[in-house]
Amino acid sequence: MEKFYLPERKKDSHKGTYGHLFVIGGSPGLTGAVCLTSMAALRTGCGMVTAGVPESLNDVFEIKLTEVMTKPLSETGRRTIGPLAVDQCTEFIEKIDGLVIGPGISTEFGTELFFKNLIPKISKPMVIDADGLKLLARNLDILENPDKKIILTPHPGEMSYLTGLTIPEIQKNREKVASEFAKKYNVMLVLKGYRTVVADGSNIFINKTGNPGMATAGSGDVLAGIIGSLIVQGFSLWESATMGVYLHGLAGDLAAKKIGEYSLIAGDIIDFLPQAIKKIQKKR
Repeated sequence: MEKFYLPERKKDSHKGTYGHLFVIGGSPGLTGAVCLTSMAALRTGCGMVTAGVPESLNDVFEIKLTEVMTKPLSETGRRTIGPLAVDQCTEFIEKIDGLVIGPGISTEFGTELFFKNLIPKISKPMVIDADGLKLLARNLDILENPDKKIILTPHPGEMSYLTGLTIPEIQKNREKVASEFAKKYNVMLVLKGYRTVVADGSNIFINKTGNPGMATAGSGDVLAGIIGSLIVQGFSLWESATMGVYLHGLAGDLAAKKIGEYSLIAGDIIDFLPQAIKKIQKKR
C-alpha cells in the first residue's frame, strides 16, 4: 500500500512557489467542466490557475470563477476553441508549469484541428481528460514522441475509444488493458471506475478509496484538476496520478459520510478536499 503525504508549506513561499496550471476547455453547455477542474486544482494547493476558454464564453467564466484567471481564446463558429488558438496557447504555455486539456472542450472539427496541432508543441507535463481523450483517439500518432509527459484519465467508455475494445472487455481486464496501453504509448494511464487503476507500463497502483456516490457528472473533471495541481507543485507524474486518485476518493468518502452517497455531487468532492488533504499532510 502506497503511503501518501503532502509536505508542509515553506514560510517564505509565494503563489509562484506552488505552480501555475493552465486548464484548456469549455464549450456551450459545458462551462461547468472547466470550473470544476480549476477549483479542484486550487483546493489541492497549486498557486495559480488560468482557464483557457472560447472568447465568447469568457464572461461566463469571469462570473463563475473568482480565484481563477481566464484567457479568452480564438473560437470556431460553434463557439468552441478553434485552430487560431494554437499560437495563443503556445505562447502562454511558456509561462506556466503544466496543463489540463479536455474538460468540456467538445469534439468539433475545428477544435480537433486545434488539439492535434497544439499537443505536439507542448513540452510541459499535461493531463488529457474528457473530450480531449476522444480527440486523442482520432490522432493517436500524437503520442509517438517519447519525451512527452502525459497523464491520460479515461473512464471505461473513453478507454474504449482509445483502444477499440468493448467496455466489457476493458472491465474484465482493467489492469492488463491499462498497463499495455501505458507501455505502448509511453504515458501514465489512469483508468477510472471502481478500484481505479494507475499504470505506467511497469508499475500498477489500485486505488481503494472512493464510493458509488462519486458516479456523478463532473467527478472526473475534479480528478483532472487534482492531478494537474499536484503536477505543477512538483510531484512526479506517478506521484501526481496515484496520490491524486487517492485524495479524490478520500474526499468523496468524507463527503458521503456527511451527506450520503445518493446526494453527493462533484462540487462536494471539492468541498471535502481540505479534510482529505489534512489527513495526509505532514505535521510541523
